[in-house]
Amino acid sequence: MSRQSPVSEVMTVEVLTFSPDDLVGDAMQVLVDRGIDGAPVVTAAGEVVGMLSTGDLIVQESRLHFPTVISLLGATLELPSSKKHFDDDLRRTLASTVGEVMQADPVTIGADDTVEEAATLLHEHDISRLPVVGDAGLVGIVSRVDILRSIIRDDA
Repeated sequence: MSRQSPVSEVMTVEVLTFSPDDLVGDAMQVLVDRGIDGAPVVTAAGEVVGMLSTGDLIVQESRLHFPTVISLLGATLELPSSKKHFDDDLRRTLASTVGEVMQADPVTIGADDTVEEAATLLHEHDISRLPVVGDAGLVGIVSRVDILRSIIRDDA
């Protein structure tokens, strides 16, 4: 496959998507169950409005108040009130909507753009996947793995 080949030749067309109104807890469970770390967020009209990744929850978690732990004479003790605060914050985060935690305005690429352009965008923006869009909205997704797979296939 040439670097000038269109993205449509290497993209995945069956794409897991989320709605901005989906609950974070439900979305994260789907990502974990499917063994992937992110997916596009799409409106009912097919417009790509964001990307949700497991990293979004991790970033959200970093804002939580982690339980306070103290060490006393070699024993580690967790203060009960801080554990409850953490549990409450976690529950609130998981009940948030995807639209509240997603990365808005994602970098996208067109199906007719080249594999080289896709690889450049992935590298420049330090991302692992790009939603592929057309006139009707999302038409696929291309990842670093898709591009590497096409390179390996061509070298074999």
